[in-house]
Amino acid sequence: MLRVAGICLALLVLGTAGAGWWFYEHLNGNIDTLPLDGKGGTEKADAFGRTPIDILVMGSDGRTSKADCKLGGGCARTGVQTGSNADVQMVVHVSADRSNATVMSIPRDTMTRVPACKDSETGRSTAGYYGQINSALQYGPACQVATVHQLTGIPISHFVKLDFSGVVKMSDAVGGVDVCVDNDVYDTYSHLKLSKGDHTLKGVAALQFVRSRHGFGDGSDLGRTVSQHIFLGAMIRKFKSAGTLTDPSAVYHLADAATKALTVDEGLGTVKKLIGLASDLDKVPSKRMTFTTMQTAPDPADKNRVVVGAGAKSLFATIADDKSLTTGSGKKSAAAAATEKPSAPAVPAAEVAVTVENGTGITGRASVVAGTLTGKGFSPRTTTGNAPGTATTTTLTYGAGEKGAARTAAKALGLPASHLKQGTGPGLVLVVGSDWPSGGTYPGGSSSSAPDRKAAVADAHASTAEARKCANVSPYRTVSLNGVPMTPAQAYAAARNKPDSDE
Repeated sequence: MLRVAGICLALLVLGTAGAGWWFYEHLNGNIDTLPLDGKGGTEKADAFGRTPIDILVMGSDGRTSKADCKLGGGCARTGVQTGSNADVQMVVHVSADRSNATVMSIPRDTMTRVPACKDSETGRSTAGYYGQINSALQYGPACQVATVHQLTGIPISHFVKLDFSGVVKMSDAVGGVDVCVDNDVYDTYSHLKLSKGDHTLKGVAALQFVRSRHGFGDGSDLGRTVSQHIFLGAMIRKFKSAGTLTDPSAVYHLADAATKALTVDEGLGTVKKLIGLASDLDKVPSKRMTFTTMQTAPDPADKNRVVVGAGAKSLFATIADDKSLTTGSGKKSAAAAATEKPSAPAVPAAEVAVTVENGTGITGRASVVAGTLTGKGFSPRTTTGNAPGTATTTTLTYGAGEKGAARTAAKALGLPASHLKQGTGPGLVLVVGSDWPSGGTYPGGSSSSAPDRKAAVADAHASTAEARKCANVSPYRTVSLNGVPMTPAQAYAAARNKPDSDE
């Protein structure tokens, strides 16, 4: 997650630095690029021609340099290594209208099918296999993208990969990130050691926090994703607060460290392109950035691995369909609230006929919407026509006692309750306005065929970047000190002579 935070930091810095030609050329020279070759699919534009952004952020565990070996360990026997796994995987989705974003973590222990791949850089290839999802990175970042796309169905147009050493430098450059732990913690594996309460973490301490697998939650990768979200939320809040990006010297060192740490696809391979992405990200308020973790279930074949769990398909579909998981207040969207809690009895679609009138001036709009209704099983008595005049707003008018039928039609079309009104005559009349210029589902709405938002966030540990909370230290014996199994809090008490990570 520190890697993900570093990406966000780099993008925000690049968007606000106001650097000169030399600065841009220098940063451009820092960035490593690799082809993606369309392996992640293509995002679809919304009714207004706006396109979402989907990025797979990968934190590599590679010990491919002496610096990474020192930080990550594990090189005592092997020395500097060549391969790497994607031990952090997050799908970052920015909505087409730039009003909201979702960050979905995929646990590294997830078992899935890796497709046939060939690394464009090393030439290493595979015919495909069933295995741990993070192993796909051994065949290149494009293979990791293809694997995540195949698993989730989410189109992914970009990737960003970072390693250990670069993000340590970036955490130093930003001046540290403020976090909180709800108990004393000593993870003897990541070496994170903190007392209960608030801390400002820099460099290696920050890396220890986001790498801690045994210190938080149930001691698995699932608990680690939640603490990583806490860290990233804290960093985003710091970027958006006053003063973080106003020091020119700090901005330079930060941008220099960030771009040196990045490997990106060719679509993001220049500072100019990263600035454009930074601008899009900066439009999203922190209260509309939702962090989630893919729902999992135990792998029947291996208790130490997981498979896709209940609700994950709804989460995948929500992201792929460019639906927000929360409003600015953290509550359900108006469309979701209108369709999930009808105030009138539901009426079967087969019993509902709608007169669809075109108020857009665009030929064929009434036919498209009417076809959507009949395709969903509405009465064949549904008809089309032209509205008396041009309408700027779509409205669905219903007669006395027909509110339930109107809600059935609105739900099928994703039309918010605010567009429904009772008229003086009988029947349902839908006037398609200029706010709905194309497609069979109202822009930004939630149709009956759309994913279930409740299922999407169930057991997904959803929170927003605005939320401030402490990381939950594991109450289980997830660590070992001098060969004795202990809880992280017990290990902290037993290791009094070892300095805390932030000292």
